[in-house]
Amino acid sequence: MFKKLSLATAGVIASLTLLAPLHAAENWRAWNIHNDGHPNTAAMDKFSELVDAATGGEVKVEVFHGGVLGSQPDALEQVRLGAIEIGNFNLGPIGPMVKEANLVSLPFIFKSVPHMFRVLEGEAGQTIAGAMAEAGVKPLAWVDAGARSFYSQKAINTPADVEGLKIRVMNNDLYTSMISAMGGNPSPMAFAEVQQALKTGVVDGAENNFPSFKNVGHYEVTSHYSLSEHLIIPECICVNTAKFDALSAEMQDAVRGAAEEAALYQRELWAVQSEQARKDVEAAGIKVNEIADKGPFQEAMVKVYDDYLAANPDMADLVKMAQETE
Repeated sequence: MFKKLSLATAGVIASLTLLAPLHAAENWRAWNIHNDGHPNTAAMDKFSELVDAATGGEVKVEVFHGGVLGSQPDALEQVRLGAIEIGNFNLGPIGPMVKEANLVSLPFIFKSVPHMFRVLEGEAGQTIAGAMAEAGVKPLAWVDAGARSFYSQKAINTPADVEGLKIRVMNNDLYTSMISAMGGNPSPMAFAEVQQALKTGVVDGAENNFPSFKNVGHYEVTSHYSLSEHLIIPECICVNTAKFDALSAEMQDAVRGAAEEAALYQRELWAVQSEQARKDVEAAGIKVNEIADKGPFQEAMVKVYDDYLAANPDMADLVKMAQETE
């Protein structure tokens, strides 16, 4: 039989109970596919620091870089289900899951990177963010991923130059349609497989931005980078919707504010590193060719738009909203 507690002992326990936190700190894991030296890696580490400071340690984020928690499709599903709380995702693979997010995957939908941010920070962006949140992946902030262009063993100056080439793309029907519209053979595959595929000739080329082209060594197994800038696809710092909604309003503001600050930091780093990456690959022997007239590429995409809107008529207003954004 247990002895009764003395009044003094009971008082001490009551005092300790009052001093204890009402709930345990949130310990979140964050996924990032990039490695050391990439702007997003630095930004995600910054996000972790900012969250800890802004929430007084109530929310802690441990970032796992280099895709060690799985491929992007796997990590996206884990964040959606809450097995991982945070992800730094490209919106390309989100499109098949959230149709509104596919807006950013339409070739030449954005006039420039600044135009892309203006669209995302307006009504169109709010529509995309709301749909993503309903799917379980809530964007906290948008980050820069530059413009994507082709790289291969030959210069690409017109759509005819893509004809017959096997081009790696991310897993999204719009990207396969884009390559097919130019007469190429789209080859969806995981990003981690591209280096070997280029080296062995499984694919003839791929498309990406300058920092990714340089940082993972794709410039070592190709010779030309052609500035088609056919896609400007943003990335996001995204959180599992249910985990975020479970936070108090104060904590939500703190986490969102940390993400927005980290995103601005990422954009600054991106601008510097993108310019430097171009210089580095040119110094390594890559021939970068400007495309004087992108009109033929845009004309080739008319069928892509027509087919897409025929299959998704409810996306017409969102497409028009983006195109009419100044």
